[in-house]
Amino acid sequence: MRIRCLDHVVVRVRDLNRSLHFYSVVLGCPVERRLDDLGLIQLRAGSSLIDLVPVESRLGRAGGGPPDSNHRNMDHFALSVDAFDADALRAHLEDHGIAWTGVEQRYGAEGTGPSVYISDPDGNVVELKGPAQAD
Repeated sequence: MRIRCLDHVVVRVRDLNRSLHFYSVVLGCPVERRLDDLGLIQLRAGSSLIDLVPVESRLGRAGGGPPDSNHRNMDHFALSVDAFDADALRAHLEDHGIAWTGVEQRYGAEGTGPSVYISDPDGNVVELKGPAQAD
C-alpha cells in the first residue's frame, strides 16, 4: 500500500455558519457540495476536501456530544491510496491485526471511489480511499 495524499478530513462543528465563514471566507475554501439531509458541507482545499458536519446533524450526532475534552471534533480523516486492491488491502491489514469495514463507494476529493474504514491505536477513524471511478 502506498499513500498518495490526504484526501479529506471531517470536522464536527458546533456553529455551522461560523465554521463555514472561517473555512470559506477566511481561508478561501469554496463550497463544493452540500448534503443537507445528512448534515454535510464539503469545501475544496486545493486537491483535498474539508467536510463540515454540524454536531446536531445526523452525521454529527454519531460522534457524541458537542466537541469538548470528552467528545471528538474530528470524525475521521482519509488517506488516498494509489492502487486500491481490496483483497491485497484486506490481507495486509489482517496481517497486522487491523479490523476494517467492508469496501464501500464513498465521495472524496477526486470523486466517488472505493474506501474502507480502520482505526488507529488511539481509536481515531482513518479512511483508506481508492481512486475515483469513472461514471
